[in-house]
Amino acid sequence: MYSLSVPVPGSVERLAEDLRPALFGFDAVRDRHSLVCKRLGEAPEGGTARLRKQVRTALAGAPAFEIRISGIDYFAHPTKGTGPVVYLTVESPGLWRVHRQLVDAFSAIEGLEGDDYTPHVTLARDGSIEAAERLAEREVEPVTWTVSHLILWDATYEETVAEFPLPA
Repeated sequence: MYSLSVPVPGSVERLAEDLRPALFGFDAVRDRHSLVCKRLGEAPEGGTARLRKQVRTALAGAPAFEIRISGIDYFAHPTKGTGPVVYLTVESPGLWRVHRQLVDAFSAIEGLEGDDYTPHVTLARDGSIEAAERLAEREVEPVTWTVSHLILWDATYEETVAEFPLPA
């Protein structure tokens, strides 16, 4: 399974680490943090090389964009897996534009993308709703950064297989 993701900067990793004590009681606390721009599924016939070419074509003209982490929220009943899922909220018109551009090229995964897309950075899952609600009430210091490239992530091998620069 492949996805196109936004690299998460150290400032977001530090924020997630600062929140770790508050995640006590959740069964699965993330050590690695990611921000999925578009799930791509399996590589097409022609393998990863063909997929890289398709992504490069789909990203044509997509500029660098700004992202802002602005708070904490949760999915009580996530589309996939068990919940609740607690996450950092993401504000970014630029990310939405790139997501829509990629949905036009690769189609949306029902329930997860297109109009259902909620950009986020997962912190933890499988705790109580009460704990998720308490976390969502917390204020966090906003984190803003400019995304200058996207990465093609291979979930099978848990590695980046390509990077795609976005012009300033």
